[in-house]
Amino acid sequence: MVDRIKIKEIGSSKTNAVDRYNPTRRLYVRAVYGVYQKIRRYIGWGLILIFLLLPLLQWNGNQAILFDINKQQYHIFNMILFPQDLTLLAWVFIIAAFALFFFTTYLGRVWCGYACPQTVWTFIFIWFEERIEGTANKRKRLDQLPWNFNKIWRKTLKHVTWILFSLFTGIAFASYFVPVIILYRDFFTLNSSFATTASILFFASITYINAGFMRSIVCTHMCPYSRFQSAMFDKNTYIVGYDANRGEKRGARRRKDEPKALGLGDCIDCDLCVQVCPVAIDIRDGLQYECINCGACVDACNETMDRMKYTRDLISYTSEHKLEGNKTKVLRPKIIGYGLVLLLMCGVFLFNILNVSRTDMDVLRDRMVLYRFNSQGLIENTYTLKILNKTVSTQTYKISFLGLDHAKLIGPDKITIQSGEIFTQPIAIAVDPYGIKKSKVMITLKLINTKGNIKEIEEQIPFFLGS
Repeated sequence: MVDRIKIKEIGSSKTNAVDRYNPTRRLYVRAVYGVYQKIRRYIGWGLILIFLLLPLLQWNGNQAILFDINKQQYHIFNMILFPQDLTLLAWVFIIAAFALFFFTTYLGRVWCGYACPQTVWTFIFIWFEERIEGTANKRKRLDQLPWNFNKIWRKTLKHVTWILFSLFTGIAFASYFVPVIILYRDFFTLNSSFATTASILFFASITYINAGFMRSIVCTHMCPYSRFQSAMFDKNTYIVGYDANRGEKRGARRRKDEPKALGLGDCIDCDLCVQVCPVAIDIRDGLQYECINCGACVDACNETMDRMKYTRDLISYTSEHKLEGNKTKVLRPKIIGYGLVLLLMCGVFLFNILNVSRTDMDVLRDRMVLYRFNSQGLIENTYTLKILNKTVSTQTYKISFLGLDHAKLIGPDKITIQSGEIFTQPIAIAVDPYGIKKSKVMITLKLINTKGNIKEIEEQIPFFLGS
């Protein structure tokens, strides 16, 4: 017989009477201050600054981070990657996936609450809204008032700040793909290309719509993570939870009243946990997939507990086991497994990064003629070298070979190649055939960086002396 999943029946309350699944419902998120919101704000502003300022960093006179699609060159500090190196991107996605599994199993949906771009930009837009239109109650009253001068200028200023911030977000995004100096100069002088301008305006529009209007709709109706996160949760996962054993029965009371004498728990039913929630859920109804673990309800409830002189953490970061009176197991097979695989993938990625070739060389033989005799009576084989300099600076290389005695190189033995340049150099190797009995010899062609800061490259090539 198949085991049935236990279902917790939740009675209707005054918050549940509102259709919170209706995407047209406007949410007025109340501001809250506390430990977790301070952490979230610092992380949010930090991520915003990193996103905006990272393209402005210079490294050896070049943009430190630049994914130049037109030239098919991807600059990352002192390294240039080309399309053939993009297998590294697969490792990045694998690491991101296992990091998501690991942290979700351990700490629940903290990515959504603290670092997800949708959440970060939404809270930034709410911050602008609060500074211009006031608190949640003032914003609600302002929306209910008829249009007047006060409402018009506040709404106009709010949307102007949103549009400007969205625009700079779009420009910052584009500056990862277009050299930042050229981008800012051309965009603000109206000389940027159609593709660049369209990309900036498209990304700015998406930011403006998502963070300004859709907000929690993205989390509750569009984000796939909220739908499959439960597959990674277990009873030891840290979630935002409400201690029903301590909080129930809910009810209002005066500060000096003894709750036990009134037959009440510690929850005074102030609804602040709902008012500060960015997705408008009531955490007292149990864990719901919309919860993004931002901790706003934790800070709001702790503030109320302090005013009532009750013990904190009626709502807290906890686990189902702890709420049931059991001990939370941090180290468990799932966590250890995800952690080991994550470390392994990071190790493989680091190994691949450290072993990315800084120079690529291809050697092409002359396919028309196996060999030929030159005017000096020597046997010549001709080759074409294609050398790619994948560093951010100009490099000089020395060409040499091993494996054929008394042979000589015809052509330059030193070449200088610019950063990111694919250099083509024809060469020939000639040898006196007297005394050589083999018809084919394998020789080693070597490319040596004269500064010695790049590993030399060797390639085995055939040398034909006769049929």
